[in-house]
Amino acid sequence: MDIGAVDHVEFYVGDAQQSAFYLCTAFGFRICGQAGPETGQPHHRSLLLRQGGIEIVLTSALSPAHPAAAYVAQHGDGVANIAFEVTDAAKAFELAVERGATPVEPPAVHSKDGTEVVTASVLGFGDVAHRFVQRSGDREQFLPGVMDIIAPDPDEGEHLLSTVDHAAICLPAGQLRPTVAFYEKVFGFSQIFEEFIEVGTQAMDSKVVQSPSGKVTFTLIEPVTDREPGQIDTFLARHGGAGVQHLALLCDDIVGTVETLGNRGVKFLQTPGSYYDQLQERFARSNLQVEDLRRTNVLIDEDHWGQVFQIFSQSQHVRKTYFWEVLDRHGARTFGSGNIKALYEAVAREKAAS
Repeated sequence: MDIGAVDHVEFYVGDAQQSAFYLCTAFGFRICGQAGPETGQPHHRSLLLRQGGIEIVLTSALSPAHPAAAYVAQHGDGVANIAFEVTDAAKAFELAVERGATPVEPPAVHSKDGTEVVTASVLGFGDVAHRFVQRSGDREQFLPGVMDIIAPDPDEGEHLLSTVDHAAICLPAGQLRPTVAFYEKVFGFSQIFEEFIEVGTQAMDSKVVQSPSGKVTFTLIEPVTDREPGQIDTFLARHGGAGVQHLALLCDDIVGTVETLGNRGVKFLQTPGSYYDQLQERFARSNLQVEDLRRTNVLIDEDHWGQVFQIFSQSQHVRKTYFWEVLDRHGARTFGSGNIKALYEAVAREKAAS
């Protein structure tokens, strides 16, 4: 199966306009397209947001007939579809179903003014689907005949974030290994990293799977049942099952990006000063100044190939489930275990404070 990069990520939300306002105001996205009754879609309204190579679709139900209605009732706002670029959507759909995936939407052709897009969807984990997207012609025409493209004001938005690096997914206990096997069998992904994390009396198990192209990466996490319940258990309870805990967005200047996002109103998780006091013991060198990292609460870790710098936003979700990650890779291809533990501890502190 020829999977390229993440084509787009679709969120089901209670109010697409309100969600778009936050992402545009805080993160620098721009509204570039819309769909709804005026484009022949009577049961939902969607807004297309773009920044760099990131495309996010925000969809709200206008009637109970649209699946976003049931999704939001169960989960609140959240990721409903992570779409894959493919060269042949119909073939990818056929292969996925043959390999055991549950079909969601059969292949459909969308065309207008010489641009054609073929889509089809199958179920991934929980009730989150994967849409195969085959494009020919002008990519600006996101979904021809369905979504009207809006020419954004060139002065709007900022170029802070470039692409989706990975998605972190929380799974019920016992589902980690079957889910890894599912992505290996159905989509041809490979496991590239694993880590068992213990923090006090709590623990979680994680594995990372990646597409052959290296452009689609999922961090899969499950709680450990013989320990005290922790934040993964809390996510699963509040979200109502498996779901995307966060999306990680790549940038090329994390200190400057975090400062800009902070000035725009994004709240990030705080890191104790002792974390930075110990950096010289943990790392022979840092590609960025430690005081810059301390000032911006950015975390550092490394693998065999280089370093990765990360920071996590505070959750703005009404259920305190979904949040965002911003990261900057300096050669690192995977994830260091230190930051996974640091994230777990930071989320635990925020939970205790609330």
